[in-house]
Amino acid sequence: MKKSKSSAAAAGKQPHAQNGHVLPSKLAKYLDPEASWDKDQLLDAVHWIRQVVGLVCGLLWGAIPLVGAVWIALFLTISTGIIYWYYAYLLKIDEEDFGGHGALLQEGLFASFTLFLWQLLTSVRAMTTSALAALQH
Repeated sequence: MKKSKSSAAAAGKQPHAQNGHVLPSKLAKYLDPEASWDKDQLLDAVHWIRQVVGLVCGLLWGAIPLVGAVWIALFLTISTGIIYWYYAYLLKIDEEDFGGHGALLQEGLFASFTLFLWQLLTSVRAMTTSALAALQH
């Protein structure tokens, strides 16, 4: 029996374990240094990793609350460091194939920074509002 092109293509794109079964997570490609990447896929992955880092750091900085230029600079350093580690050490890709370090390290930076600041400000505002309400009662 002959497989159709669509089913053969779908089967070829699924990550397989040694026994031929599909790996449990579709996210396995994002952690596999042997996976093939095109430029758009890698830039999308970098973009969304940055958004998660921005959200988490914004929540953490706002909950403590850590405000000021030093903490903003620390966020930018952490975000850039995670992205560099991801593509240089985890995926082990040649950055020149994807536009160089500048293109990869810049991808999603401004959107992530905006999300970080928004989350930081709303978290600090929520904590301040609840503290003031507690003092009034």
